[in-house]
Amino acid sequence: MEYISSSVDLDWWQLIVSVGAGLAIFLYGLLLLTDGLKRAAGSTMKRILGRMTSNRFKGALAGAFITSVIQSSSVTTVLVAGFISAGLMGLTESVGVIMGANIGTTITAQIVAFKVTKAALVLIAIGGIGFVFSSVQKRKNIFLISLALGFIFFGMTLMSDGTAPLRTYAPFIDFMQWIESPLLGILAGALFTAIVQSSSATTAIVIVLATQGLVTLEGGIALAFGANVGTCVTAFLASLGKPVDAKRAALVHVMFNVAGVLIWVGFY
Repeated sequence: MEYISSSVDLDWWQLIVSVGAGLAIFLYGLLLLTDGLKRAAGSTMKRILGRMTSNRFKGALAGAFITSVIQSSSVTTVLVAGFISAGLMGLTESVGVIMGANIGTTITAQIVAFKVTKAALVLIAIGGIGFVFSSVQKRKNIFLISLALGFIFFGMTLMSDGTAPLRTYAPFIDFMQWIESPLLGILAGALFTAIVQSSSATTAIVIVLATQGLVTLEGGIALAFGANVGTCVTAFLASLGKPVDAKRAALVHVMFNVAGVLIWVGFY
């Protein structure tokens, strides 16, 4: 492989703008998707969460289902903290929901792993036009979901196009080989996720890099492990100023994710 020898040969401004814009559009798409899905099934999700927390197994199923719908384990955890604060849920019931949330969030990774980025502009066109001109709220919610998915896929396309030159840039390739060390990869993934407040965004970037051949399976796994640790920051921030049980629920979220990483890193 022919490597680029110096940073002068790499258009850093174009790369930063492309990746930054792609990440911003991806995150905005996630926000829109969460909003659209909550509008479409918000009351249903609350009923499910209220009825299915009588034991931990039902709570885990409820947490997995709700998170797979709203595409964010952090949002589910924030909801749990709110329910605890309102006295609608105890710490014991929250544990199952939090565990389920960590299962449900993997749906996002699977969606972005499918090669559906070519449908981005079609989804944006259909969703945007339909949302503007539709007068029926249920249809508007569906069009909003379509628009959100289009933004998510378009953001990934921008990031993919922006990182393409890195395939022949020797310092970056050396860096990616460096973070194949489990500890360094986990730290890098955790730090980035804590900054962007989205493990889904970290996962999407890892998938983009893997598609470009810029990250190995081992490096991708380490970054994914780190994303699971970094996403705990959101839950921790959401528990500030809340009752003790809400803080304990956030701590359970941290312990569960960290323990999962410690267990699976042995199979790295």
